[in-house]
Amino acid sequence: MFELIVWSGAALSLAGLVGLIWCILRVNKARKAGLSDNELRAAVQGVLPWNLGSLFLSVLGLIMVIMGISLG
Repeated sequence: MFELIVWSGAALSLAGLVGLIWCILRVNKARKAGLSDNELRAAVQGVLPWNLGSLFLSVLGLIMVIMGISLG
């Protein structure tokens, strides 16, 4: 039972990490595109909710891993 929680949490953390890497690549691509200041700001603001969601997913997964280890 607790092993399932640990592996589910690890999968969530990995999914969040993939999302964070995607956000970094997306902003880096926008920076290299030579956009104006306002366009770059709009691109970063568009990625921000995805970044926060990915960070939340990673934290939630790590909490599940810690709970599974400590309770199991």
